[in-house]
Amino acid sequence: MNAFRREMVELLPRLRRFARVLAREPADADDLVQLTVERALARSAQWAIGTRLDSWMFRIMKNAWIDEVRARKRRDVVFAPEEAGERVGDDGAAVVERRLEAAEVERELARLPEDQRLAVALVLVEGLSYREAAEVLEIPMGTLTSRLVRGRNAVLMRLAEGAA
Repeated sequence: MNAFRREMVELLPRLRRFARVLAREPADADDLVQLTVERALARSAQWAIGTRLDSWMFRIMKNAWIDEVRARKRRDVVFAPEEAGERVGDDGAAVVERRLEAAEVERELARLPEDQRLAVALVLVEGLSYREAAEVLEIPMGTLTSRLVRGRNAVLMRLAEGAA
């Protein structure tokens, strides 16, 4: 191993300390050390023998960190944070599917006779109790139950036929 590489390896603990001061996050600091070493190796011909390698590498690290901070600012302006997209496909597909299902149910509800449609809407959509729905419609609870069962069965049957 030549002197340049040996001296670089000896600098690694100091580079790590400086990177942690710059980056604050251990993972970011490790990435910064790696980037600094890569850049130093790629530009080793630019280092002048007799100059301080530590100062040269610290300058490379500082410039690399400035580049990273600028890039992050641009990314934050252009892109949403990574966490925001973790479940985009899952949630997006589920939302679309729920909307399609809701639209199908709404279409089938519209096809019901008015008495059944009102019973289903009040109990199954609006969440009223049987008693409350019967009072709203001014009908006996047995009549409400009958209309609700017939309406619900008709919607379920039509949705099943549409799925098949």
